Formats: sequence, C-alpha cells, structure tokens
Amino acid sequence: MNFDAKKSGNGGWQFRSKFEYYLYSGEKKHVFAGIAIFGVIFGVPWYLMTRGSKQQSHQDYMERADKARSARLSTGSSTAS
Repeated sequence: MNFDAKKSGNGGWQFRSKFEYYLYSGEKKHVFAGIAIFGVIFGVPWYLMTRGSKQQSHQDYMERADKARSARLSTGSSTAS
C-alpha cells in the first residue's frame, strides 16, 4: 500500500507532508499522541507476555535452583557408583 501515491494540487506529497508536520511540529498534543502510540505498541505485547505468570522473587529463584542442583548432584553420585 503506497501512501505517497496521492498527490495534492501543488505537486507535493500530501500524506508525507502531513506526517512530517505531525512528526516534527513539537506541539504538545502531537507529542502526547506519539507517546500514547508508542505506549500501546510496546505495552500490549508486554501485557500479553506477563499476564499469566506470577512474578517470582530472587529468593524463590535461588531456592528452586538449589533444589534442582541438589537433585542433580544426588542422582549423579548414585549413578556413578
């Protein structure tokens, strides 16, 4: 889909000129809209990735790692004998 194909009466690119105006104007409403757009673009995937998982603390992670390490070492020493 080519947005640049639509020319205005003065020979300029209508979509491109409007886009560049909004992008570089620095008006508060355009800045707010840009922040909102980026928030949605990055916020929705983050929400979808983290919605089902319980956040774990570092202590929980270390306890699970110690348990797995001890289980691995205990099975490794019994099979080596």
